[in-house]
Amino acid sequence: MNLNKIGSLAMATLIVLASVTLLSIVPVSASDDFTLGIYGNANQDDTIDMRDVTKIARMICWLEDEVDLADAKYDGNINVLDIIQTELVILGREKELTVLDSADRTVTIPRPIERIVVFNSETVETMRSLRATEKIVGVGKYTIRDGIFFPEFADYPNVGSVWSPDYEGVVSCNPDLVFLYGTCSVSYCDEIQNKLEELDPAITVVRLDCYKPESYIREVAELGYILNHVSDADNFIRFYDGYMETIRDRVKDIPENERPEVYFEAWRPYHTAGIGAGWHEKVVYAGGKNIFDDLSGYPDVDQEEVVERDPEIIIRAAKDEGGYDTSDVSELSEIWDEIMARPELANVTAVQNQTVYIIANPILGGVRHFIGIGYMAKWFYPDLFTDLDPEMAHRQYLREFQGLDESLVDNGVFVYPPQES
Repeated sequence: MNLNKIGSLAMATLIVLASVTLLSIVPVSASDDFTLGIYGNANQDDTIDMRDVTKIARMICWLEDEVDLADAKYDGNINVLDIIQTELVILGREKELTVLDSADRTVTIPRPIERIVVFNSETVETMRSLRATEKIVGVGKYTIRDGIFFPEFADYPNVGSVWSPDYEGVVSCNPDLVFLYGTCSVSYCDEIQNKLEELDPAITVVRLDCYKPESYIREVAELGYILNHVSDADNFIRFYDGYMETIRDRVKDIPENERPEVYFEAWRPYHTAGIGAGWHEKVVYAGGKNIFDDLSGYPDVDQEEVVERDPEIIIRAAKDEGGYDTSDVSELSEIWDEIMARPELANVTAVQNQTVYIIANPILGGVRHFIGIGYMAKWFYPDLFTDLDPEMAHRQYLREFQGLDESLVDNGVFVYPPQES
């Protein structure tokens, strides 16, 4: 055995012994439903702490099997350098950070990060929840276009969208880091990533969605480490997951055959959502059974098929109607009237019982999906969620995490029929 290996083993042994004491004061995270994709997360939980240092030390001593995330330095070897790197990550003093992003890519991010370009507004919004927008130097056109919700970015450089990027605009921002979608519009984002890395190899691209319930908490936690706002990320996760957990825990044991059968209509008549679609995931999260869960993606369906499957509830996601920029409830009520008046649906249970609901896109399609899921849970199980108040959560989110006036709720229209007080 060479002297370097002996030295590593000796140091690792000392760290194992020292860490026993440290572990007694390490707080245990409230959630272990995901694996944080930060290299150094040796025990594969949802945080980086001294337990990871201990785990790496035990691997060096051959007391534990090695795992990929233990390679904090991402050099193919697990040794004392990974212990040092993990400790630096805990302190927020690392010179580089290696992450596993939502496109399942391993990315090493050099420090410091001084200039960030963000294509998708969902990531901008999440960064604002983490009080971490100070390094943003360019944003996508949809962020700029939404002046009511993102007023501070009105004069920022416009880098286009993932469907029509302005490469010159991105490069002129001189970014260290660029955020793109992870699993949405994959081919477009792949092309942008490849082009940017060709134009300027110093640009690091990280892929995050920041709109899917199944991955959102993990992405928030990873953003906390990437942006060195870990405590802000933890604070927001407590708010978000506390709300979502209320819904999750109450519906998880409801048998499939007792869940309401839901027809979800996305933006236009007979355009729906199947397996793999975010809309489908949100219906299921709220405790509903999607009548088109045998399809995938966002298909158009025959009206006869909707009649045949006879949904108990119809949810229609409005596209541009409703939201923060109107107080005219007729924008949503007219959609409700149109659905109720369709002759082919006259004998469908949802129409017969008037369990047809319209929801504006801003509170269901992006980061604010938790608000829309709350409304759906109340519609699906009115007796089970009498104490759940999506409007109150909406107000708190705007006030505490977005730095916006909660009067935006009063001035907008988000659901129809309106929630009863």
